[in-house]
Amino acid sequence: MPNRMKKETMDELFRAILSLNTIEECYEFFEDLCTMKELADMAQRVETAQMLLEGKTYEQIVKSVEISTATISRINRCIQYGSGGYEKVLSRIHKPAQDDKTSAATNT
Repeated sequence: MPNRMKKETMDELFRAILSLNTIEECYEFFEDLCTMKELADMAQRVETAQMLLEGKTYEQIVKSVEISTATISRINRCIQYGSGGYEKVLSRIHKPAQDDKTSAATNT
């Protein structure tokens, strides 16, 4: 029974997140839901994942993001062996920029 309750609680959280329509709604919801430190940590992890996917070294990431190598290593393990969440989300949010570069290169 506890596992089912845990799943229902998580599902409710994810439904709440999926209901957000704008960046402003995200700010409002997440500022109520999380501490500023938690938000900053999550943003830092997403930035780190993007840098790892771009092939940046741990040293470059530490200097740029000011994150520990232990956290970088954890994020890297998620990218290498996890469920693919980082890649899926980051490819979606960065796809327009990549498409713009592709069209610019084609038009030159």
